[in-house]
Amino acid sequence: MHNRPRATPDTSPPDAGLREDVRPGWDNGPYAFMRRVLASEAGHKLYKHRKATVEPVFAQNKFNRGFRRFQRRGRAAVRSEWRLQAAVHNLLKLHSHWISPAVP
Repeated sequence: MHNRPRATPDTSPPDAGLREDVRPGWDNGPYAFMRRVLASEAGHKLYKHRKATVEPVFAQNKFNRGFRRFQRRGRAAVRSEWRLQAAVHNLLKLHSHWISPAVP
């Protein structure tokens, strides 16, 4: 087990203890862009909605469907497996809304 300090998302990259040089894109790429967005008031308010829109999908897959690990290895295989999980989630959501009784 490594005893290196945990990096915070807004101060240093997660692999800061392992890298000799600067992480590609950290200073002027997407990481810097996201830090600027989150630093603004509007960006902070927008990102707060993530827990109400995105996070429940991960919780549903993890806890209710028992999806804790990918069964296949490799980026393409994992991507296809995740897409299957997302399709199952969406189909079950559509099914539950379709069979629910209409409220007058």
